[in-house]
Amino acid sequence: MDFLEPAFMQRALLAAVLVGITGPAVGIYLVQRRQALMGDGIGHVAMTGVGLGFLLNSSPIWMATLVAVAGSVAMELIRAYGKTRGDLALALLFYGGMAGGVLLINLSDTGSNANLNSYLFGSLSTVSSEDVTAIAVLAAFVVLVTVGLRRQLFAVSQDEEFARVTGLPVRAMNLLIAITAAVTVTVAMRVVGLLLVSALMVVPVAAAQQLSRSFWTTFVLAVLIGTGVTLSGTITSYYQDLPPGATIVLLAIAVFVVLTALATPLAKRRARAAEAAGAASPAAACDVAVPATRRATDDATL
Repeated sequence: MDFLEPAFMQRALLAAVLVGITGPAVGIYLVQRRQALMGDGIGHVAMTGVGLGFLLNSSPIWMATLVAVAGSVAMELIRAYGKTRGDLALALLFYGGMAGGVLLINLSDTGSNANLNSYLFGSLSTVSSEDVTAIAVLAAFVVLVTVGLRRQLFAVSQDEEFARVTGLPVRAMNLLIAITAAVTVTVAMRVVGLLLVSALMVVPVAAAQQLSRSFWTTFVLAVLIGTGVTLSGTITSYYQDLPPGATIVLLAIAVFVVLTALATPLAKRRARAAEAAGAASPAAACDVAVPATRRATDDATL
């Protein structure tokens, strides 16, 4: 347990826990909406905020949060109204954000390649007490939104038209998901890095889906997997002197591969059992399918 002795590791581990919780908590909604790469785009835009923070001698995390939120709102509006030229507008936003961030960091008095790399790929030794405070405040917001509004966000992520018919403010919910994703990116950038944060939002969710088909169970499993890989990746990077972001992402992918290998035979066995039940009695097949669907629906609305 000697890794707990250095003060910078205590800060890094606390940040890792918060990142492990918030990444999958937001990622599950992005996966449901088929926007798995949205975090990657927000990470590019947030780079401009980091550069502005260095240039103006203010907190890079808070400045990155403001810029990332503005960028995520722009992305959502482009998605909703962009139509045929939406992809081009998003590409300009993503690449312009990254290029602007690199330029601003190099123009600042405190900017350097070391600073740039720590935000792009994560760094254990550079997580300060101020960073931990900012990460904790932002993470609390993410958890409050993703858990407190899970029913509404799930409904909007599954079927916007149905959610609109039921009276939900779909446009506001979509913007809230985008803003929460932007906040999550800035929470995770000190540990995982802006270029790899999207993987932490998506891979634990994909791994959890190998074991569960209900929303809430997948949510809990994804958060557990995310917390596990961020902690183990942070500790491994300390002992082996490896970049934490890359270590965490590769561990998450390894968990996904293992769970997929374990879940495949189980899925085949269940499929064969369902086919056998259906061949024996069509009514029995309906009895098997309906409760499973009902359980998934009930679990999603818990």
